[in-house]
Amino acid sequence: MALKTTVITGATSGIGKETALSLARQGHALYLLVRNIQKGDRVKQELVEQTGNKEINVIKCDLADLQSVRDAVAELSGKLFAINILINNAGGIFAERELSKDRFEMTFTSNHLGHFLLTTSLMPLLQKGQARIINVSSEAHKRGNPQFDDLQWEQSYNAWKAYGMNKLFNIYFTQSLASKFANMGILAFSLHPGVVSTDFWLRFKGFGKLTTMLLRPFMITAEQGAETSIFLATAPRLDKYNGGYFKKKKIAKTSAIATDTAARDKLWAISEKLISK
Repeated sequence: MALKTTVITGATSGIGKETALSLARQGHALYLLVRNIQKGDRVKQELVEQTGNKEINVIKCDLADLQSVRDAVAELSGKLFAINILINNAGGIFAERELSKDRFEMTFTSNHLGHFLLTTSLMPLLQKGQARIINVSSEAHKRGNPQFDDLQWEQSYNAWKAYGMNKLFNIYFTQSLASKFANMGILAFSLHPGVVSTDFWLRFKGFGKLTTMLLRPFMITAEQGAETSIFLATAPRLDKYNGGYFKKKKIAKTSAIATDTAARDKLWAISEKLISK
């Protein structure tokens, strides 16, 4: 049986690393898209040593730098004929408003826009691989609203609201992919990994950091948090759930606003315009 070719972002720590480890054990040829090549190489060595799978590759890709994303796409296009699985796992929350190299707010570019550019640019390879696209969202989307009049949070920044909005965008993006590309054999899913005890929470300071530290004993492990991503990458017969949102390896309900097709279409149009600049 041919190896599955899997591309994953955010695989150097947390649930991304656990997802990569499990898929490496199952014989996938992995392409780890990382910001830090040295860290990526260390993770690659760990995966090879733990699994015996030598088909582990590291490619530089900073989702907050759109040229870096384009360079990664060019490298993948030069190396691969097809991609079978794309896991858009990377993301983050930013305690203070920060801007990317392209002058986009960091929550927006690292959680949504970078992955939008990556995925749409890889579409020829994804089509050839009859791919599954897996977007890591969150239950935080239920606190999100599509703030189209101020996507960059120039008026007033709130870390949790920005994060919730972009996790909502992950679901909109998934639904758009399912709608636009199902006839090409592509499936798309979003998921909530659970509240996971990882370095994700270390960005907070003061009261926010204290709160997360108090809650940490009640969080699940990164290995547990990776289970739904792994399930969506490997389970058979998921076609009927195309575009669906999953939690604990089962289809789950989204917020009512996550079913707004007009907002979904607007996000796609805005995203296309922004990456074209």
